[in-house]
Amino acid sequence: MEGEEYISFGQELKDAFKPVNSWVQHGIAWLDDIQGFYRERAAIEKDYAARMGQLTKKYFEKRSTKTVALSVGDSPQMTPGSLESASMTTWSRILTATESLGKEHETLATQYSTDIADTLKALADRYEDFRKRHEKLSTKMLEERDKVYSDLKKTKATYDTQCKAVESARAKTDKAMDGGKGKAEKAYSLEVAEMNNIKNTYIIAIGVANRQKEKYYHEDLPMLIDSLQDLNETRVIKVNNIWTQASQLEVSALERCRSHLEQAIGDVALNKPHLDSIMFIKHNASDWQEPPEFQFEPSHIWHDTDQIVTDEYSKVYLRNLVLKSKRGLAEVKGEVDTKRREMEGLMRSKNSVKEDEGRAQQDTDITKGILHIWEEMLPVDTKKVTLETEIELINAAVGDLERGSHAHKFKAVSYKIPTTCDMCGEKILGFGSKGFDCKDCGYSCHQKCEMKVPATCPGVLDKAARKAYKEEARASMVPATPPIAAPVAAPSPAPSEAHGNGLKPTVSRSSIPSLARSNTTSSAMMASYAGMGASGPIGPIRQPTTKLTKAQAAHAAAAELEAEEKQNGPPAMPSRPAPTPAAKPATVAPGAPRRVLAPPPAQYVKPVELPSTPVGPRCKMLYAYTARDPEELTVDAGVEMQIVEDDDGSGWIRVKHAGSEGLVPATYIEKITPSFTQPPTSPAPSFALNLGRDRSDSVHSASSTGTNNTMKKQGPKVAPKRGAKKVKYVEALYDYEARTDGEWDMKEGDRFVLIQPDQGDGWADVELNGVTKSVPANYIQEV
Repeated sequence: MEGEEYISFGQELKDAFKPVNSWVQHGIAWLDDIQGFYRERAAIEKDYAARMGQLTKKYFEKRSTKTVALSVGDSPQMTPGSLESASMTTWSRILTATESLGKEHETLATQYSTDIADTLKALADRYEDFRKRHEKLSTKMLEERDKVYSDLKKTKATYDTQCKAVESARAKTDKAMDGGKGKAEKAYSLEVAEMNNIKNTYIIAIGVANRQKEKYYHEDLPMLIDSLQDLNETRVIKVNNIWTQASQLEVSALERCRSHLEQAIGDVALNKPHLDSIMFIKHNASDWQEPPEFQFEPSHIWHDTDQIVTDEYSKVYLRNLVLKSKRGLAEVKGEVDTKRREMEGLMRSKNSVKEDEGRAQQDTDITKGILHIWEEMLPVDTKKVTLETEIELINAAVGDLERGSHAHKFKAVSYKIPTTCDMCGEKILGFGSKGFDCKDCGYSCHQKCEMKVPATCPGVLDKAARKAYKEEARASMVPATPPIAAPVAAPSPAPSEAHGNGLKPTVSRSSIPSLARSNTTSSAMMASYAGMGASGPIGPIRQPTTKLTKAQAAHAAAAELEAEEKQNGPPAMPSRPAPTPAAKPATVAPGAPRRVLAPPPAQYVKPVELPSTPVGPRCKMLYAYTARDPEELTVDAGVEMQIVEDDDGSGWIRVKHAGSEGLVPATYIEKITPSFTQPPTSPAPSFALNLGRDRSDSVHSASSTGTNNTMKKQGPKVAPKRGAKKVKYVEALYDYEARTDGEWDMKEGDRFVLIQPDQGDGWADVELNGVTKSVPANYIQEV
């Protein structure tokens, strides 16, 4: 009111919704007492003279039992003593005036029942509904706040889990031997990069939680408590109006009690709503302490700081997060502003009608509208604060990341065929798999890779340019290793090793981060493996390898062997290799010996004439086949074709015919003996290959015999199901003793069913008697 000091519950009483709500509830429930008073008074007006004293005495006793609760609440911080609220004082004077009244007219009894008691009942019902809606909104606020807190806990748990994954990758790298060292180190680097992303998410979540906490305790909750204060003060105003009305009815009916009732009216006029509030604040104010800020908690596995990681790989993730947050902020900001304006307009309307009981229905509708809009705005406002905090924290850590960036315009798609992710190089498998495609350049990626894609969109490209761009993206899809520790000192490969014979340069070990982790809880465990090297390899390890063509491998191996023979003399005959890891035949590590693939020099092997050069593997269609998929090829029966890729166990074979290339069922064709061209007239090379050399003492002897001459038809005449797989078996090359419960003991010659081949960590999963365990991948071979 004008000229009077207004005190806000929200500013003076911190985190006090429950006591304020209880206090308001008592005030609303008190309306039933007042209503009962007037109804009972209406019933006893005829016996007014004899019963009025008993009636006022009864309600004086009730007032005495509720004075503390109505004046200072259920649990005041200080004892009120003999003080009571202004409303209670006014109520006492009304009861005193009532004692002096005489017999009331029959008309007055009817007026009390209809005009006073019924109004009080409607007022109590309406304000109790308002109070319950406030209570519901308070619960909603707590749920929104606790949801943010819960997300913070989940993010912390995810961060701890990823730290364990990093430690596990580091431990595997320490155990790995030369064959798989590079892949293990690469997997470790990727795990570290993922950990940094999750850490950034965790730190951002901490900032969001702190911002939401501040919003809850300094914006939402004070506003809600002020609304309850306004509800209670408005109730007092309405009760004052009812008391005034009741007193005026009595004045008109009882002229002889005029002096007493006029005194009661004056007392009611002195009952200001804020006086009750001032007394309640005085007796309930306490030394409230705001809950402490959330802080970054390092994982007990991976000790780290509370700084956002800002290496180049992390900046990609942060840039994408900023762009995504700004898009989201643009969507929710307008909605929040609109709802705030609507709520402010309704509040202004409420202030103009709340004291006019004749506009009670309009007051009801406005109050319901305010609370409804508030409830709808709450989750949107929470999202807005979250997005603003994310943008603010990232910009403070790394500055403006949008400058010079060209974000991809991703759209969500469902892939119907296997598609390669341009970010990680893995297949997006499964019918209807979810992923993203850039509308402009066609860049494709997993859902999980969306936030890792650099903002380097070249813009709108045609079909040919898209293909070239995707090939370029895949060629450089391995991200830079995040700087997490000092690099291991190791010599880089010589230029001839890195680029000789057309090979691509490999990553030197000096660029790989150090795997020493003295600040982790697992570092002490690694000493137990120090003495295990003499008993055999702990597990298969591979160095980074480069794909070679057969011609490149032969020329490189021959040149290296000839240079060695000039220096050391002829090599000894190869014996059966010891049970040590062997590189896969399809790849050759740069700089590593290639004797197994090299042809023997002419001075040590009897020269023989090379056979005619084969045109290539060919096949003949036994039956006509009509393509059912864009990747398939329609071919008539009897047509001869060139084999591009043989059956890999799926039941399909890729062929080329009349300039077109596609898949046909493997059971629809038969392989034919390849034709030969005329032998060359030039003399044979000095390193002529001895096709008759005895390879019985080599582990490759089993694969050296050719079996492509078979011309047996393969039925039935039914196209296999696309994606079908056949069971593959493997055989142990060496003895192996299991070191954990998850590994198999092996003897040379033991057979297993292959479940999961080597995924880069040097281990394969095999099954025996229905039980699946792991074995070293280079201790087995497919049969």
